[in-house]
Amino acid sequence: MNMTSRPDSRDRPEYETSLGYMLKLSGPMIVSTISLTLMQFIDRIMISRLGTDALAAVLPAGFVALLPGGFALGAMTSLNTFVSQSLGRGEKAECSSYFWQMTYMGTLYFLLVAAILWPAAPAIFRLMGQPAGVIQLEVIYFRILLVAHIAAVINWSSNQFFMGIHRPIVTMFSSLIGQAVNIVANYALIFGKFGLPAMGIAGAGWGTCIGIGAAAIINMGVFLSSPVNEAFQSRRSLEPDPAKMRSLLAVGVAAGVGLVLNVAVWGVMLSALVGRFGEGALAATSAVLAYTNLSAMPIVGISTALSASVGKAIGAGRKDRAVQQTRICMRMGMIYMGLTGLCFLLLRRPLMRFWSQDPRVIQAGSQILICAALYQVFHAARIIYGGALRGAGDTVWQAVVAGIGAVVILGIGGSLTVWFFPESGAIGPWIVATLSIVAIGLANRWRFFSGRWMEIDLFRHRAATVPLTADPTGE
Repeated sequence: MNMTSRPDSRDRPEYETSLGYMLKLSGPMIVSTISLTLMQFIDRIMISRLGTDALAAVLPAGFVALLPGGFALGAMTSLNTFVSQSLGRGEKAECSSYFWQMTYMGTLYFLLVAAILWPAAPAIFRLMGQPAGVIQLEVIYFRILLVAHIAAVINWSSNQFFMGIHRPIVTMFSSLIGQAVNIVANYALIFGKFGLPAMGIAGAGWGTCIGIGAAAIINMGVFLSSPVNEAFQSRRSLEPDPAKMRSLLAVGVAAGVGLVLNVAVWGVMLSALVGRFGEGALAATSAVLAYTNLSAMPIVGISTALSASVGKAIGAGRKDRAVQQTRICMRMGMIYMGLTGLCFLLLRRPLMRFWSQDPRVIQAGSQILICAALYQVFHAARIIYGGALRGAGDTVWQAVVAGIGAVVILGIGGSLTVWFFPESGAIGPWIVATLSIVAIGLANRWRFFSGRWMEIDLFRHRAATVPLTADPTGE
């Protein structure tokens, strides 16, 4: 018998372009993102029990809060890019330094945002043309989310750091604990359980804040632990570094703008257009977006992992490996989102009856789910190719495309639809919203296969690694 031990296949360089590698890296992120959306889904179910006005209020308030929050979250994804590329270059201490720079900037940013938007909240929702009975609830929920964003800075930064160093299991663990805390806190504070007062929609906001705080404590505990400090000098890299801040902002500002346009502005415009057709249409939109957010979260997890793997490959001078990793992730995404779209199409009425027994909500939501079914595959292309481009630092392109999709296609096109075809109701803006997602998905695919991202060098001011060009088709 041959007793010679064989090397573990995971030690071979080609393992990083295998399906097993991408599943191992993206698996914890998929669990984290699904659990986050499931938590939001459960929160929305609890809020729906407070009535149609509360359900209608939580969607616009959440999207408005996502305008400043989404910008910061998008900007913080640049941390994943720099940490993963530094890891690929073998510069581990730089990974921690980038974390601290992003944390400093994020904290200052949200303190300024809260100071400006807190008093402006009522005027914002009036300008959006929201129903009078909903505005008061929107203001309450929005202001609490501003406080939650300040607590989220550490959470978001540490999540990007751990993903960048390819240790997503830490993020998964902290996320699951934080989300469990959030659900319990929401139940207690919304309905007045365990001797606590019933706070309604405000309870949902404070429950979110408590859950985020719990996750942040866990993340920072691991980041400052002895093993991480020994490997990455996490306790010895606290000095502010203006040069690194500028580098993070150079990539992160565009990423933040892109996320705001893709998610927050897109959602605010859709809510404003649909809100013209009443509370029923707005509640239906809120319910449908709960489903589509849940369906997209595994793809977001894959995209986040792909950014880290592409960044590491580029840092190591292996752009060909980045191409192969993207192809694997895109295949997974297309299969999953295709099946999801089929479920939306075939089960649209039962899905809406789960949310509401109001005939207006069920009818509008069933029509809207047809649009959601049609754009699922294009949504996968938008997210996954976007993740690959972000890992390379190609964020300006995505910001421009997102602006066209949200402002030009949805904003202008949706407004024209409402003005000239008001009889179409809520489905009119949703058709235009679907077209915007299709356009962005195709644009990101074109950009990836153009190979322009291979020309980006985030460390050009330092000693460069030997560049390696590759055919973006992988052939």
